[in-house]
Parts: sequence; structure tokens; C-alpha cells
Amino acid sequence: MNQTKVLIKKLYPEAVLPKTATPGDAGADLSSLTGGIIPARSWASVDTGIAIELEPGTVGLVHPRSGLAARNGITVLNAPGTIDSGYRGEVKVLLSNTSDTDFVYDAGTRIAQLVIQEYLVPAFQETAEFSESVRGEGGFGHTGTN
Repeated sequence: MNQTKVLIKKLYPEAVLPKTATPGDAGADLSSLTGGIIPARSWASVDTGIAIELEPGTVGLVHPRSGLAARNGITVLNAPGTIDSGYRGEVKVLLSNTSDTDFVYDAGTRIAQLVIQEYLVPAFQETAEFSESVRGEGGFGHTGTN
């Protein structure tokens, strides 16, 4: 299993450091700094109280927690949220409440998962033509409905 160094700074003493629930998990839980309410069919920016420093060539991706989604209709609005390696500010999570019930959370509630990945830097090159492929320009639903 590959590992990469991620420096973490608590911006407030009560902030909770990210941690995995079980060995080998890809996602580390992010927790809310304070409690709050996300009204039904609304969204909010939730503070975590931490900042991270990622190694160059890596990115932090903020994913929803499946349990929150299944039980409460809570998801990450811009999933996955992107934390670039040059960002040094507080990690905040845009949570969306897709349910018809207000979502009440406490300080320390596990609100999202942080996944660290390596990425490729694209070298965009304009072209007039692409090579042929089986799919071609087939878009949404191009393989049928079943």
C-alpha cells in the first residue's frame, strides 16, 4: 500500500483530525468543527477546523459519507470537492440536504470523507481530428436503457 505525507494543522483546539474507520480504508472521515442545522432542501458550508498540506502531484478529494446519504439524504454538493496541493486554508465541506427534513449535526459529526490521490498533469494539445474508437461520439444513453 502506497502512502503519501499529509501535513495537518488544527486551526482550533477542538478540531478533529481526519482518520480512517478501519485499516486499509481509502477515505478518512472529516468532522464538523461546530454543530449546526442544514434546512431541508438546502445546503451549507461546514467548517472542519483543519488545514492540510499535500505533496505536489496529489489532490484531496472530498466525498460524501454513504451512511449520511442513506439515512439522512446528506451529500457533498460539489462531490467530489477538490483540495489542490497549493491550498493552505481551512478545509470546508459543502453539504447538501436533499431530504424534506432539517439535518441537525453536532460538533465532531463525521460529515464527509477525504481521499488523497495522485494525478496526471494534462498537456492540452489542440487538434482538428481524433482517432477512431468503437464508441465514437455516443453520449448519454448510447448503449440503451437496460
